[in-house]
Amino acid sequence: MKAHIPNFITLLNLFSGSIAVIYALEGNMKLTALFLCLGIFFDFFDGLLARKLKVQSELGVQLDSLADMVTSGLVPGLVLFYLLGLAPQPSWETHNLLPYFGLLVTLASAYRLAKFNISENQSDAFIGLPTPANALLIIALPLILDFQNNDVINAIILNPWFLIGVTILSCFLLNAPIKLIALKFKTWNFKDNASRYILILLSLVLLIVFQFAGIPLVIISYIILSLVSK
Repeated sequence: MKAHIPNFITLLNLFSGSIAVIYALEGNMKLTALFLCLGIFFDFFDGLLARKLKVQSELGVQLDSLADMVTSGLVPGLVLFYLLGLAPQPSWETHNLLPYFGLLVTLASAYRLAKFNISENQSDAFIGLPTPANALLIIALPLILDFQNNDVINAIILNPWFLIGVTILSCFLLNAPIKLIALKFKTWNFKDNASRYILILLSLVLLIVFQFAGIPLVIISYIILSLVSK
């Protein structure tokens, strides 16, 4: 019976992601963010629970990636679709096709998850930016618009060239051949987990000081810290 508990948590991830998709299609970014974060929480918790109960399985691995494809793959693509629809259209864009460019993130996420499933060297570190981290990076943009309401920052975020750049960078980072820290604690020893503890502490400081604008800074810090610690 206990073997099915982590899979149930994974299905809660998929359920949350599915609700986030509905709100993203409606343009409600606040509730999209809420259910996206809830799905990512379940995504972290299912793996932790599977390791604690010692019930890891191939079914769980596949189910986890399928849930992530919705929560951390489809949702960020739809968020970029929404933002590119709000952005002023460039003079060369005559058919309003630009928003569909954001869905490239969904394709890059699918490719990243497929590679992860057949990889044998990502147990202690990730190769490329994990899809949940990328999803948080993208959902931060509409939250900054809604809650921090700074004219300069708003103009940057709604610049179509900025959003195109974010989309391209996101696709690259998801599949980049760089090793990044995996937040999997085998022990609580500080020496073995120094980079993880530093990342957690730094993330808290950045989020407290910069609020939602701190999320992109957290992702940048995550990448830099991973490269330095390597």
